Amino acid sequence: MSHRERFGRLRGVVVMSALALAAPLVFTATAAQARPVTAAPARTAAEPNAVIIWDVHAQTAIYEVARQSPTATARSFAIVQGAVYDAVNAIAGTPYEPYLVAPRSRPGDSTPAAVATAAYRVLVWLFPAQAGWLRARYDESLAAIPDGRAKSGGIAVGEATAAAMIDARRDDGAFSDATWRVGTAPGQWRPTPPGYLQVGAWFATLEPFVIRSSGDYRVPGPPALKSAAYARDQNEVQAVGSATSTVRTPDQTEAAIWWDDPRLVEWSIIRQLATTRRLSTLQTSRLFAMVDVSAADSLIACYKEKKHWSFWRPVTATPLAGADGNPATHADPSWTPLRTTAPSTEYPSGHACFTSAVTTSLRTFFGRDDLTFSAYSADSGTTRRYDSLSAATAELLEARIWAGVHYRTASVDGERLGRTVTRDVLDRAFGRRGH
Repeated sequence: MSHRERFGRLRGVVVMSALALAAPLVFTATAAQARPVTAAPARTAAEPNAVIIWDVHAQTAIYEVARQSPTATARSFAIVQGAVYDAVNAIAGTPYEPYLVAPRSRPGDSTPAAVATAAYRVLVWLFPAQAGWLRARYDESLAAIPDGRAKSGGIAVGEATAAAMIDARRDDGAFSDATWRVGTAPGQWRPTPPGYLQVGAWFATLEPFVIRSSGDYRVPGPPALKSAAYARDQNEVQAVGSATSTVRTPDQTEAAIWWDDPRLVEWSIIRQLATTRRLSTLQTSRLFAMVDVSAADSLIACYKEKKHWSFWRPVTATPLAGADGNPATHADPSWTPLRTTAPSTEYPSGHACFTSAVTTSLRTFFGRDDLTFSAYSADSGTTRRYDSLSAATAELLEARIWAGVHYRTASVDGERLGRTVTRDVLDRAFGRRGH
């Protein structure tokens, strides 16, 4: 039984306990089809969106300060936005199925106070060393809200949803001492340069947020080393993904770097769409929760498969191609990729799983593929623009090859896995009540 399923049985007790907590303290479902966003009263240009404000604060804490890995950031964002969504949804009258809880609220309770409290509490729990900076941001948020019943009511709701989330994720397996399986035979993964690190395997056994079991999702596996399919994959990445490639175009080089920026461009794309589409606070909280929870569960299933297949990376395979048993591949002992290879196994691609989850969630929420958006990457120093979610996803799959960090099969199968998991998440969570 998952934390989320167990939590349903304890919902009333946890909520009442959380409502009794004083504000200064620091905390050490029915499945429904997710539907496209429908028209709602637009926010005025001058009205700040508390969900976006605290998502930016979350990025600062999660990445800019803590420098968490892309997998760890997925867990952290899901925790923050799940708590924020439950708080906003409760104050709105719970029009959507709660993720964990729907604490009692009163008409007029302050949504900005609830958002700030929910985000602040879980962020302090995640990053206690940043308590001072986070408290300053929290005080700024509360100072902008008039004192009174509405403010205190919003704070109580945020306290309740944060307490529920913290309780649900307290023992979820994060940052365990799990390791990747290391082999020496052709095709088997081994640590990669330059750091030869052995990190990140804990995500394969992390407890999912919504799906019942990450083991329910399987991918076909990488091509056999002696197959023509493997030779095509190997020769392609060897030619186009090399740091000194003469066949990769300047635009492909830019795209490879842009998509590989650890300050993930997907974060700003989601915020941009919420802003340009003028989403309400409720819509924004639901969108962010759908995206972040789906991305986390997709990566959990993805890493489960990574650990199962334990396939070697191009940076390992290319210098050793003479020993892979395939006469159509050719070793290059001096070969290096354009971008640094992540310290995880090759198959399937985690970035493909993640980006597929993001674009599938956005497509489900907005009910369309033809969305226009852009984002800036500090790594590439450029802004790239897209006119559809499918175009962005397609380029990401290519970019992992252009970067020299993944084979095509790993990217294609990762995209399919992320799409499948996300559809299951959104079938089970965040749908309208009564549908």
